[in-house]
Amino acid sequence: MSHILDLTQEERQAQIVAGAERFAEEQIGPRAREFDEAGVLADDLIQDMAARGYLTANLPTEYGGLGLDPVYYGLFQQAIGKADCATRTLITVHSALCGESLLRWGNEEQKELWLPRMAKGESLAAFALSEPNVGTDAKSVETCYRKVGDTYVLNGNKKWISFGDKADLFVVIAGNDQGQVSAFLVERDFPGVTTRPLKGMLAGRATHIAMIEFDNVEVPVANLVGKEGGGFKYVVSTALDHGRYSIAWAGVSIAQEAVDHMVSYARQRKQFGKRLAEFQLIKGLIADATTETHAARALCLKAGEMRKNKAQDAVMETTMAKYFASKVAMKVATDCVQVHGGNGCISDYPAERLFREAKMLEIIEGTSQIQQEIISGYALRKYSKACKR
Repeated sequence: MSHILDLTQEERQAQIVAGAERFAEEQIGPRAREFDEAGVLADDLIQDMAARGYLTANLPTEYGGLGLDPVYYGLFQQAIGKADCATRTLITVHSALCGESLLRWGNEEQKELWLPRMAKGESLAAFALSEPNVGTDAKSVETCYRKVGDTYVLNGNKKWISFGDKADLFVVIAGNDQGQVSAFLVERDFPGVTTRPLKGMLAGRATHIAMIEFDNVEVPVANLVGKEGGGFKYVVSTALDHGRYSIAWAGVSIAQEAVDHMVSYARQRKQFGKRLAEFQLIKGLIADATTETHAARALCLKAGEMRKNKAQDAVMETTMAKYFASKVAMKVATDCVQVHGGNGCISDYPAERLFREAKMLEIIEGTSQIQQEIISGYALRKYSKACKR
């Protein structure tokens, strides 16, 4: 114990990440296919991660978290995501979307009540934003609320909610008839809350994705997160920023895992009397995949440093990292399937699962096209020069 206390903050965080890498390789990776095929993330794994502090590694130690700064939290996410995308999704939703939103906008009572429970795994949290008719245009939520005395009454439906069928607590975004969008803490056992799992998913099969219905759900005034009317500008913006940072690292984790499997398969598989790794065109795929993965990681590390230092352009750097890393993950996972040939199209090999999971990253937390809109707007403001006539 004294040795741990003698460690610098940097050394302590590095040890946590190293431990997470070992845990992920030994305890998560071997079960990734099992989770994907069963469509369930095992409770014993979730509780094991909770006991290690992994569910809220980014949150302050006073609330039971591990207090990782943005750089080390990114490296931690990379370690978990490399082993299994579904497990990494739980951490993203639970600690980045919900945890960071509560930490930033929750009042003291909300933080003291929920964050320790989230850290211990006693309450899993999900972020309920997307709806059947509302995805990218998040400001136009149709789930509505009205105030009746000291209670808010919620009605509506949410869709595509990761861990929606498993969570105990929901951060719900809803609007009123005055055009205000607000955020509420809604517990699963509130009367009128029902969930229905979504099946047939391309990816995220073990992330308990669900529809959530709110039928005259009465929510105490004390469960309003932040100010009324601040649900989108503050809570959603905070959640999506932290979510995009996590997804950027998810892209790196999938890309690196795809590179690992691509290289391993190319070194072992023989065709025409030679190993695949001896063919020039295969070497080209490996070289490009390795370079692109390193480039994506560099962008994520830069974004992490900027977030750590609260730099002015940290949010924009995060957006660029998410955009680039998700595209790299898709390209590298596609090439991984290509190198595997027919074996890349069957679940006996991880390549096909990585391919499916990579595609999701170009959609969630803002599509690639929305990221292009945001990034181009930034570039048009920042980099324009006067043209000579």
